Amino acid sequence: MSRKISTIGGLLLGVFSIFGAFFMEGGAFERLFLVPPLIVVFGGTFAAIIIGFGFDRFKNIFRLIMLAYFPRKYNLKSLINNLVDFSIISRKEGLLSIEKKVDNLEYLFPKKLLRYVIDGTDADSVQNLAALEIKAMQERHYSNIFIFSKMGGYAPTMGIIGTVMGLIMTLANAGGDPNSLIKNIASAFIATLWGVFSANILWLPIGDKLKKCHLEEKHMMEISLEGILALQSGEIPSIVKARLISLLPQREQLKLMTS
Repeated sequence: MSRKISTIGGLLLGVFSIFGAFFMEGGAFERLFLVPPLIVVFGGTFAAIIIGFGFDRFKNIFRLIMLAYFPRKYNLKSLINNLVDFSIISRKEGLLSIEKKVDNLEYLFPKKLLRYVIDGTDADSVQNLAALEIKAMQERHYSNIFIFSKMGGYAPTMGIIGTVMGLIMTLANAGGDPNSLIKNIASAFIATLWGVFSANILWLPIGDKLKKCHLEEKHMMEISLEGILALQSGEIPSIVKARLISLLPQREQLKLMTS
């Protein structure tokens, strides 16, 4: 099962489990999807993000949601094979011989490092440049993840605010039809439901998915750095391959060693 299917499947399972149980207990559609609670929860959560992070950062959350549900897949096997092939060529013909083959790499990070090496940059400088870029990438990614963590905190609070507002309106009409008051109380708690639901099924899982995307990109960058430093030092291709394969999970190591 691909990651995209499993992620969307998990979301659908969460929606079905929560709302399906509600309908199985006799809940009515029109009692669940009430416009005022939705406005309070989602509008209030988005407003808090705009206040805290600015509108420019808020606009990015929709792109980040797409990234979380449809993440980029890194082909580490292809990357390792390319770096091993480069090490074979460079040992026979020198580093300059791979200059025209740099574009065969799929990802920008190893392309940049390889060009530094071809231009004669020493190993320490390459390592420092790579570490600087990895650090900047990590700070950027974690600032995006932090937005969804905050949304996961804001949403239940907005739900409570919506519930309190509903209860105030209910108590203001005390003395009226008891059946109507009971329905109003039930409707008031719908805001809490949406707040908790959006936090635990939408915002917090998206933050976790973005964290996973970050770790996968960082892993690709670490493999790239290790391979290019090995290539620069002139290590034999079999050692280069062994070093890079050792950075993978054991199951993937077995596949690459036997290929």
